[in-house]
Amino acid sequence: MLKEQIAASLEIAFSQHGFTEQSVAQLKTACNVSLRTLYKHYTSKEMMIVAALEHRHQRYLQFLGTGHAASGEQRILDIFDKLNDWMKTFAPNGCMSMNALAAFPENVEIKTAVVKHKTEVRALLATQAKRPDLSMVLFLLHEGVSSVWPILGYDAIISAQDTIKQMMKDNKHA
Repeated sequence: MLKEQIAASLEIAFSQHGFTEQSVAQLKTACNVSLRTLYKHYTSKEMMIVAALEHRHQRYLQFLGTGHAASGEQRILDIFDKLNDWMKTFAPNGCMSMNALAAFPENVEIKTAVVKHKTEVRALLATQAKRPDLSMVLFLLHEGVSSVWPILGYDAIISAQDTIKQMMKDNKHA
């Protein structure tokens, strides 16, 4: 339980303040634990980042996975609305996973956590759209929106949704 609480606090700290600026001492304070307790659960700053990424990954999949739209098209449009809500509330500085990878491009554990996250997001998009054949296109739209949302905001969501509507319409007539 404490380990999960620490991971949740680490997620918040890294999301708000980035990965390179914070010292382990600052992270300890953000988690409201002793340095010994922090290191007992996570033996390095990089492992703290992985824990934060894994915690966020679970929250994100759960956040996107809720919904009741019947059709694949409406379900995927709803997911992009949820993406907008997520970005506004939890990721105003862009995708935390990509930010972590940019800060630590050579770290294997961080890269593995990011690849796992992105792979599972792609699978979720395909499942929710009921169109596995469109998984890569939907994933690229999702990643594009996540990347440019700090600059374009809701306009990026609208553009992605318009693209999805056109793509689904074109595929119905094919």
